[in-house]
Amino acid sequence: MTKPESQDNNYINREISWLQFNARVLQEASDENVPLIERLRFLGIFSNNLDEFFKVRYATVKRIVEAGKGGKNALGGIKAKELLEIITQIVIDQQSKSLEILNTIHQRLEEENIYIIDENQIDDVQHDFIKKYFLRKVSPALVTIILNDSVVLPNLKDSGAYLAVRMLMSNDERQFALVEIPKSFNRFVVLPREDEKNYIIMIDDLLRHCLSDIFNIFDYKSISAHMIKITRDGELDFESDLSKSFIEKISDSVKHRQKGEPVRFVYDKTIDKETLAYLMAKMGIDETDSIIPGGRYHNRRDYMGFPSLGRNDLLYEKIEALPVKGLSLESSIFTAIKKKDYLLQAPYQTFSYVVKFLREAALDPNVKTIKITIYRLAQISHIASSLINAAINGKSVTVSIELQARFDEQANIDYAQQMEEEGVNLVFGVAGLKVHSKMCVIEREEGKKLKRYGFISTGNFNESTAKIYTDYTLFTSNQRILKEVNKIFSFFETNYKIFTYKHLITSPHYTQKAIFKLIDAEIESAKNGNEGSIRLKMNSISSYKVIDKLYEASRAGVKIQMIVRGICCLIPGVKGMSENIEVISVVDKFLEHSRIYIFGNNGDSKVYISSADWMTRNIENRVEVSCPIYDEDIKKEIIETFNISWSDNVKARLLNESQENNYRINDKEKVRSQFAMYNYYLKKLES
Repeated sequence: MTKPESQDNNYINREISWLQFNARVLQEASDENVPLIERLRFLGIFSNNLDEFFKVRYATVKRIVEAGKGGKNALGGIKAKELLEIITQIVIDQQSKSLEILNTIHQRLEEENIYIIDENQIDDVQHDFIKKYFLRKVSPALVTIILNDSVVLPNLKDSGAYLAVRMLMSNDERQFALVEIPKSFNRFVVLPREDEKNYIIMIDDLLRHCLSDIFNIFDYKSISAHMIKITRDGELDFESDLSKSFIEKISDSVKHRQKGEPVRFVYDKTIDKETLAYLMAKMGIDETDSIIPGGRYHNRRDYMGFPSLGRNDLLYEKIEALPVKGLSLESSIFTAIKKKDYLLQAPYQTFSYVVKFLREAALDPNVKTIKITIYRLAQISHIASSLINAAINGKSVTVSIELQARFDEQANIDYAQQMEEEGVNLVFGVAGLKVHSKMCVIEREEGKKLKRYGFISTGNFNESTAKIYTDYTLFTSNQRILKEVNKIFSFFETNYKIFTYKHLITSPHYTQKAIFKLIDAEIESAKNGNEGSIRLKMNSISSYKVIDKLYEASRAGVKIQMIVRGICCLIPGVKGMSENIEVISVVDKFLEHSRIYIFGNNGDSKVYISSADWMTRNIENRVEVSCPIYDEDIKKEIIETFNISWSDNVKARLLNESQENNYRINDKEKVRSQFAMYNYYLKKLES
């Protein structure tokens, strides 16, 4: 893609870089080597990502425009108004491509005897099934809004899907209506099987087929229905009411989000102009909103839940999460950790050890305190139930729960209220800072002393995402590290006091300074004729200060390898600026989520796992923890697993100034890193 004329040459704009990440997700949907139903699910991920992008990033840029500001400094040198136009054009192109991919997948599904039919392809048997299904399951829950000029349009739900209905009445007048497609409905209705053929109808088309039942009280000559969707600003606005608790304020803000300003309007491009103009006027859609002509169906995020129909041959083969050598789910984890540190990498190894650790702590009479940070919990959380169990058993349980974990606020509120009712001490972070660190420390009475055990992770303590997100968790009884973890919990309680740390790197006070010191050491090494090297794995890098520091290291001759899944504002491979920096992005079966920092240190590598990406928010506006790895075996393991990811030449894309997402192709033996990673851990067990 071409660079906007106003863009600074040193950085790629964050929003554009994010859209190019989502293009990599779309590549997975188009990849013929990806199992067919998984391709549909990648289309769903692409769509879901785009919804969140508009709620957050597009909405932020729109606010800059409405405030009358240019925004060039914050947006990598692009004017905010120009950026809105660029985003809209990129999204239109991507949406068009996604429709082409969807049509191709539909054709391939038919080759597999899976037919997605619409309301015009229904036979008599299917008609009877659909009528019964509609009357029993759909009709009682359906919300239908009749529109007229004298009634204010009700607030349309954020990212909700609606059928915009136009009726030409017998007197030649027009009547408009909206039919809401409730999120509680299964989007895909599996119809009776016929002659080894599977048939599916989308709920949208089922409703189109039943329009005469929905509007049977109206005397119309013709009726049509086209889908629309509105996306609203996802920013939370807080009340200053001092009588309300923090939980109440967050809860009210989440409810208010449904009334946020519209930022994107997507419509079926075959809709007639009269209906479109009427709806846009009713909804107050203006030129600063992203108006996207789309296909017949929206909310393609629902494809993430496309039914498998028992066709395991059209899905990725499920892996069995492996045990960690030396740890057992049938004996004490504390006893094992007391002797040495252990590393778990989900989803290749089972997340059950984390739950086992907390269950053991909940039952052990010698455990006195448990302290843990929580960012996102599973819908049914064994983590939460273990903590409640511990509180019931008389332990002092402190949970720092982040109520502002975007789009998971309500789930966290519900769990927070449950835990509070059972005697868990809740801490709601620090004013102005999100607590994004992933850590737990327990104190256990051993003799006359308290000994600490704990774990530090790169990912959320969430059993569901642990099956699809790659993350490291370090189990340790290293008293130096855990003493400093305890300090962070003290900071939550007395955040006017800033603690010092010798081992952990923490945000917001020390991360940038510590990173710069580590980079400077590699610069000094390179200048002295030794090898300077930095290897990094993270989700995103957008801090211009950190990027400039990496450019400085590159100019000094430091070799830098980076694996960045998402946003990358750094431009690698530019002579005189970043020629010693290489960046790849791996998008595959699992979502790459772990953060690793490896500094060469003249052959004695310094290795960290971290909760922090190198974005301004992680460095300056969040509580983050980067943990050093002192165990030599674990250090070696992390370096080896980084090298496996770096060697990927199947699912790795080269990130560069052109942002074309070209696959890395070389003559070496084919390495698909996520599959190779599982084999690596299998071999570790065998050895």
